[in-house]
Amino acid sequence: MNKAESINRPERSPTLNTIKMVEKTLQEMDESVTSVAELKRHLPRQINHTTLKTILEYLEESNKIAISIKGITWIHNNNRDLNKAVSRGTQL
Repeated sequence: MNKAESINRPERSPTLNTIKMVEKTLQEMDESVTSVAELKRHLPRQINHTTLKTILEYLEESNKIAISIKGITWIHNNNRDLNKAVSRGTQL
């Protein structure tokens, strides 16, 4: 493939099933902070590195994970009571 073909070729997007697989794996990991390499080892099936990076960018933009120098941390919380308390809380 020449350079022009690679530029015009549309990027492949991850499937919903792949995104859900990564989300579930991150939620269920015992470690509070994990690396990309460790995440790949815990995934039930292999995933392309570029696809994984795209998924991680999406999860970070949607405030489900935080990515720092130390690694990746799941931060999303589904607890309705906690969400209500936070929304009614006083900002300091």
